[in-house]
Amino acid sequence: MRRAMIPSTFSRAALIALAAVFATGASCARDAAPAAGAMRDADVLTIESSGKEYRFKVELARNDEERSQGLMFRTELAEDAGMLFDFGPAPRPVSMWMKNTLIPLDMAFIAEGGRIARIAAMTTPRSLTSIPSGEDVVAVLEVRGGRLAELGVREGDIIRHPWFAR
Repeated sequence: MRRAMIPSTFSRAALIALAAVFATGASCARDAAPAAGAMRDADVLTIESSGKEYRFKVELARNDEERSQGLMFRTELAEDAGMLFDFGPAPRPVSMWMKNTLIPLDMAFIAEGGRIARIAAMTTPRSLTSIPSGEDVVAVLEVRGGRLAELGVREGDIIRHPWFAR
């Protein structure tokens, strides 16, 4: 008859400690990116287009760390949500990419004064292709893919937010 081996007290303690380490690591990994629909430091901006106004609740990406995280690993984005990336105060050429971004996005490249300089619509998820601003800009707005076309937002429309009143 075979007997089941019962681990010693030391082995049990080691297994419990190891399980705790893995549970903590998994918990930290989950927290690395906000859950779908979760908002980090949020603000409201308005897009003025064809005499209409559209409001979006946007997360703010103000520094290199926040800009490089962007909307990566999100599986959904509400129709009135997005992220506003600060590249100011001095206008400059900007390029974005979709690495680790799981959903299509619309990108509005924003020049001084809040003017939409370029729209890159329905960008390709997980693509490493660079998406250039086409001219000097101070910010980029990312929203759910196709949303800007749904609203009729075009290049030349104005985005109102305190960043563009600097």
